[in-house]
Amino acid sequence: MLAGKTGLRKKNNRMINEVTLIATATFGLEMVVKSELKALGFENIKMSDGIVEFEATLADIPRVNLWLRSADRVFLKIGEFKALTFDELFEQTKALPWESLITEDGKFTVKGKSVKSTLGSVSACQAIVKKAVVEKLKEEYHVEWFKETGPEFTIQVSMLKDVALLTVDTSGAGLHRRGYRGQFGEAPLKETLAAALVLLSFWNKDRLLIDPMCGSGTILIEAAMIGRNMAPGLKREFASERWPAIDKKAWEKARYSAQVAMEPDRKLQIFGYDLDEKSIQACRINAVNAGVDDDIVFERKDVKDLWIDKQYGIIISNPPYGIRISQFSEINEIYISLHKTFKKKKGWSIYILTADEMFPNYFKRAQPDRVRKLFNGGIKVNYYQYYGERPPLPDTPGVPTEL
Repeated sequence: MLAGKTGLRKKNNRMINEVTLIATATFGLEMVVKSELKALGFENIKMSDGIVEFEATLADIPRVNLWLRSADRVFLKIGEFKALTFDELFEQTKALPWESLITEDGKFTVKGKSVKSTLGSVSACQAIVKKAVVEKLKEEYHVEWFKETGPEFTIQVSMLKDVALLTVDTSGAGLHRRGYRGQFGEAPLKETLAAALVLLSFWNKDRLLIDPMCGSGTILIEAAMIGRNMAPGLKREFASERWPAIDKKAWEKARYSAQVAMEPDRKLQIFGYDLDEKSIQACRINAVNAGVDDDIVFERKDVKDLWIDKQYGIIISNPPYGIRISQFSEINEIYISLHKTFKKKKGWSIYILTADEMFPNYFKRAQPDRVRKLFNGGIKVNYYQYYGERPPLPDTPGVPTEL
């Protein structure tokens, strides 16, 4: 039987700074999130389907929320234990140190899910957890009624194979809500997935990047933010900003550090094209909102008219695949145009996200070097990766330096 585990360290009835955090991710992006966490300096990282768990401190919660690009949300782990009955769920939930986080005036709700568990009723699990937390807080605060006028706490109970995982959402709105996308093109790509596509590519801030079917411009905006070293969450708020358990100075320090880390003077080579003029207008508005409008050139252009005169570069695109365009012949023409343009461009790396498994039959420059299975809004998609030749080093004598 799994012994109860708490993600909150408690001593002498007070919470210690060390905690366990969980970054959730779309299936297939766990390794990307892990790499991001490593870059932020975290160690002892564990992965499972859709979950990346790591040890941190309360003061790390602002930094993680501000900087993670490809994760969906960040949760504070409260406890984990086996529960085969509702009595076990109630008693072990009540035993957790909820008072260390939830204030006397705190407002809290409970969400839930259950997979392959004896306690299969999600609504019943939610009600039991809610009751257990209320009873614990009654004992700790010596009250019978709670005002619920203070900070909000969203508790999640996840039952998986009879193991209950209890967490509190530190993010609030999903991390893809960067705050810049006021205009949406057709079949929008989540910002978190768009950022992951860039992070999974060979693109860096010194290389040329093009999206010939840019839609609402999300891939390119996320790339520009990466190139500028802009924290993706800098222009939004998070649920945990009002939690007394997290010192306000930690938020101030994290936001100040993110501001200082930006590289405003770097010149980026990023271009976006789309056939739809309204999409291009939306791209420009979104880029302004994100603060990267000077870093991306958006133009109305058909992919069939794309002309490439550079020897090296990167293409990252999420072309229409039946959901956005109904005519099969139109999709074929797009694929054929990409093939014609890049079949002899050996210095170009091509990255295409599509649900159409026929794409490699039309883009015949070579077989994909890698096919990564991902999900876009619940739709199974493949990320086809074609690696181009590496550009020469800029300081190589007699070799052009333009990338």
